[in-house]
Amino acid sequence: MFDPNAPRKPYLAKGSNVKRCTKCKMAQDYCLCADQTPIFLTQKGSVQFCLLMHKEESYKPSNTGRLIEHILPENTHRFYWNRTEPDPKFIQLINHSDYQPYIIFPGDRGGYDDRVVEKADLNTGKAPLFIILDGSWRQAGRMFRLSQYLQTLPVLPLTSQRHSSYKLRKAPDEFHLCTVEVAIELLMQHEQEGAGRALEAYFQRFNHLYALSRRQQKIPKD
Repeated sequence: MFDPNAPRKPYLAKGSNVKRCTKCKMAQDYCLCADQTPIFLTQKGSVQFCLLMHKEESYKPSNTGRLIEHILPENTHRFYWNRTEPDPKFIQLINHSDYQPYIIFPGDRGGYDDRVVEKADLNTGKAPLFIILDGSWRQAGRMFRLSQYLQTLPVLPLTSQRHSSYKLRKAPDEFHLCTVEVAIELLMQHEQEGAGRALEAYFQRFNHLYALSRRQQKIPKD
């Protein structure tokens, strides 16, 4: 969901003058709200998502982290990243006895090999808490490296052959997934296929409507 109190700067990118739904941030004629059907995960293998969001992401209509919040409202937490002063509620969450946190990040960058795990352990009695660094690919790298409070947490690389279908921003390659695609893959790999399919359908609807709205913006009105 959009947070009107989030730290922000004026959104001056292409499309900034479009009249948008205040809830889903889509162009008003292509509102996504009617397609939001919340999913409540089963107790067995239940997972939690934590979006550690760069401050510039909250006001971007192209952000896909909010799609996870729309479909999994009771299993998604959002906090804004700060290099030296993390939100106390974020620290409380990652230290909660009910959760086992994992940072979703590539495992081949070097310097933290001892923290890399192959998959989340679903047999500990703790719900996996997947921390997704929600920002551009460059921003996520800085967030990972510069946050001292993240340096002791296990790192879970996302192994997937999925080709990204997200076209709103340029990725380094076709295997770099956007935030919601990361969540979809994690759900599918951790015994929550139904929720993964529901989130996938919602994401594809978002892609479709966003593409239509962009084409409409290019067509001059009579």
